[in-house]
Amino acid sequence: MRVLHEIRIARLRIPLSRPYRLAFGAVEHYDTIVVELVDDDGCGGLGEATVLTGYTDETIEESWAVARQFAEFLAERGPVPARLELLRLGERYPFTATAFATALEMLAGTARLAVATCTPVPILGLLHAIEASAAAAEFEALLADGYRTIKVKVGFDVERDARIVRMVQSIVRGRAAIRLDANQGYTAAQGAAFVRALDPAGIELFEQPCAAGDWESHLVVARASPVPLMLDESIYGLSDIDKAASLGAAAFIKVKLMKFVTLERLAQAIERIRDLGMTAVLGNGVATDLGCWMEACIAARLIDNAGEMNGFLKARSPLLAPTLEFRDGKLWLQPGYIPRLDPDTVERYGVESVGISPRAARAAAAG
Repeated sequence: MRVLHEIRIARLRIPLSRPYRLAFGAVEHYDTIVVELVDDDGCGGLGEATVLTGYTDETIEESWAVARQFAEFLAERGPVPARLELLRLGERYPFTATAFATALEMLAGTARLAVATCTPVPILGLLHAIEASAAAAEFEALLADGYRTIKVKVGFDVERDARIVRMVQSIVRGRAAIRLDANQGYTAAQGAAFVRALDPAGIELFEQPCAAGDWESHLVVARASPVPLMLDESIYGLSDIDKAASLGAAAFIKVKLMKFVTLERLAQAIERIRDLGMTAVLGNGVATDLGCWMEACIAARLIDNAGEMNGFLKARSPLLAPTLEFRDGKLWLQPGYIPRLDPDTVERYGVESVGISPRAARAAAAG
């Protein structure tokens, strides 16, 4: 069993290259907590929690406080009790728990993060522009860069959103699949009005029209929609997946590592979605290259559609070294890749950090 030598946690504020528009507000930086574990042999494990309040109930301030407390627990008690405690912690703080759980999985040498050969994972491209000429130029650039699935953000104003979607369809002309994402921005009546205005041509799916817990409103939209619906914010565990299937609420289910705490539980969720006759979509658009790399490793084995783990492309600086290889609209996973934190990024964007020696912590606890 590996013996922990050092636990390091850092709170970062990583600026984005451009604001990321969501129905509940623009994201201009990532509030990220990074966990780094090192054992006596010098092997490492990494994990991240990028906290997006509004998507999750967690806030960066409380998550940082919880991370500091759990780092002390891990130092005093060790990995085995910590893994059990993380499942409990994940019920209230899933993002924070995931940072520690995945670091422990990586430190243990999980096969989930390994590929045997160079493996491409196609990634979705985001279409930002809402004016015709700019949108046309942006789409042509995405197409030239190898993207074959694009996402358009809606959930702002029904008439405006429908007009933008029609414009995008006229630009794309079947050359890429279109995903629409409302990020919970509509009421039931607004969502139903939006889908009734849609021409389904070229639209792969419509994501999360209504508030996460408002299943009734979502069903109103689903019953009116000519395109398949996908749930994202509504899904935080296997029970939510089961509920979506029993209600016939969606053809697609979006999953993210930060909602399932461990890589193993994420893989189990994807398999459950498939067993229930739905299609899983994987990926976090608000995560650093660390979380995106982990999700891509899972996608390489279990997902056959464009991944949404494109958060690393939004950040101004990569968190990892060596940097991830991205070309032709794909994230290329390399065999034997061992990520390390880029010290320049950690220093430049660091807000606060803590380092703990487990040996010292256990000695202090023993009195």
